[in-house]
Amino acid sequence: MQRGLDGAATRPPSSPSPPDRPSRHPAGLRRRGPPRRGPRAAAAAVLALAFAAGGARAADTPRGVRDPLERLNRATYAFNDALDRMLAKPAARAYKAIVPRPAREAVGNFLGNLDYPTTVLNDALQGKLRAAGHDVARFLVNSTVGIGGLLDPATRWGLTANDEDFGQTLGVWGLGPGPYLVLPFLGPSDLRDAPARFVDRYTNVAHYARPTTTQYYVLAAELLDRRTALLAADAAVEAAFDPYTFVRNSYLQRREYRVRDGNVPEENFDDELPGEPEAAPAAPATGAPATAPAAGPATAPPVSMPGSAPAAAPAAAAPGVSAAPPPPAASPQPR
Repeated sequence: MQRGLDGAATRPPSSPSPPDRPSRHPAGLRRRGPPRRGPRAAAAAVLALAFAAGGARAADTPRGVRDPLERLNRATYAFNDALDRMLAKPAARAYKAIVPRPAREAVGNFLGNLDYPTTVLNDALQGKLRAAGHDVARFLVNSTVGIGGLLDPATRWGLTANDEDFGQTLGVWGLGPGPYLVLPFLGPSDLRDAPARFVDRYTNVAHYARPTTTQYYVLAAELLDRRTALLAADAAVEAAFDPYTFVRNSYLQRREYRVRDGNVPEENFDDELPGEPEAAPAAPATGAPATAPAAGPATAPPVSMPGSAPAAAPAAAAPGVSAAPPPPAASPQPR
């Protein structure tokens, strides 16, 4: 505050405000806030994370296992495990305890026969024409003689079952599995097999059942049948130090085995570690030679006198050591 000549308080002149910067946008087109990113950009970000981070590997991840989404996968695994403990596992135990084994086998045969066209088609896509003809014959026999697949006479006639899917076909065509992926409600998978599951639904006979609710009943029966078959593996999973790692490695090894039709190269565990010194050859043992020297001329055994104990045979003397003289014979005892 300043006072003028008349004593009245006056305010100091304010500094002139800088002129407004000219807008770079025409009137009415000025942007407000950050730009919006649509679902297409979000999907591109997820795919970029999956593929770009594919080379990154945690320090405790086994060689050959690609799990860049491990944090997300572990969260999904925990969700699936909690749902399994609350719903799927008790239902599978009750189903196994109540339904007799022949009835459960009939249900499993029926569901497997509905999905068997998937195997036939992927046999042909992989160039396995003989296997395709084999599986066509199996499907026809079980669908007719086996009463719609409830029975399995084809196995008794030598038409054993094969197991092919579109994920294996992609692997045969040269597409790698990609990063490991845990799907909600469905469990372990990978970036190659996850989309292939939806393709396999179109080669399942149940997909064309009407009304549509029948498809859901068949899907629920498939999940219950698979969970019942996995009850035997629960003990191994629970005994594992890290169940997530155990399930992941088991799934990836099983898928590789099926893609290669069992021709998986075995790892050579006999190779020496780098920098490990080779074992020195064993030194010859000192002392007596391995083979005994040739025996000298044979000597007559000592003659024992009547009534005396038989004399023992002289022991072989060690090389370089003189043998002790034999003890004198005992004198005869008077009768």
